[in-house]
Amino acid sequence: MNGVMVNEERGVAVRTSQTEMMISRQAQEVQAAMVIAKRFPRDEVDSFNRILTSCQRKSLAETATYEYPRGGTKVTGPSIRLAEAIAQNWGNIDFGITELEQSNGESQVMAYAWDLETNARQTKIFTVPHIRGTKKGNVPLTDPRDIYEMVANQGARRLRACILGIIPGDVVEAAVKKCEETLINGEEKPLIDLVREMSNIFQKEFGVPLEAIEKFIGCKSEAFSMKDLVRLRRIYSSLHDGMAKREDYFELSIAEPAGGVEGDVKNPFEGKEEKPKPAGKGVKRDEAESK
Repeated sequence: MNGVMVNEERGVAVRTSQTEMMISRQAQEVQAAMVIAKRFPRDEVDSFNRILTSCQRKSLAETATYEYPRGGTKVTGPSIRLAEAIAQNWGNIDFGITELEQSNGESQVMAYAWDLETNARQTKIFTVPHIRGTKKGNVPLTDPRDIYEMVANQGARRLRACILGIIPGDVVEAAVKKCEETLINGEEKPLIDLVREMSNIFQKEFGVPLEAIEKFIGCKSEAFSMKDLVRLRRIYSSLHDGMAKREDYFELSIAEPAGGVEGDVKNPFEGKEEKPKPAGKGVKRDEAESK
């Protein structure tokens, strides 16, 4: 079996009895699915065509790729949304995220992808602390919904890596290219309107002003090309999925939006000369002032 199991913290998978039971039950379910997959194998040509057809959907194409800076270079790749769509249309693949155990303020989670026909498998076991980092320091999470969202967000990145590890690379590359073609050729609105809508989204959701976007692209918004718009959509996917921060792309000191998160409160009396107070009755003035 071509399998990979990674524990990101210790290098070796440390399992409790509860974890073993979960994995054992899941293995039995997968074994039954493997029997069905052998009886009904995928037609790779048909699966490939289904993937390309799904990439013609504008809603998928808009979130199909991500982009973030690393060490002075630009890193791009298929997003978790595209990876899930590829796996669903490729067929006979079992994938998902399972919370194995939750204790001591952290969750032990497993992300996996298993090709039931070829028996190729990618598995990643990792620990998610129930802590959210803020500008004021780390904040412990106690609300079950916050914990669930944290686990799902961290698990999505590992799940994407697992899926892309078992799907043929040329299939993934063709899907990414098809999504880019859909974005460039499938727009009906004028480009300037699309740019305006995207800038409003950045302003509303992430507090990024238009001036910072223009500085990042290198020209005024009226001169943006369709490729620039596609790039902004990749950045939006990265910010939305939590793969990067807005400061990784934009110089927010250029123009902080009104009522921004970190805006300074302006002193209303700044720049005004202070008028001398008149001396009250019964108050003796300074001798120097009377001369």
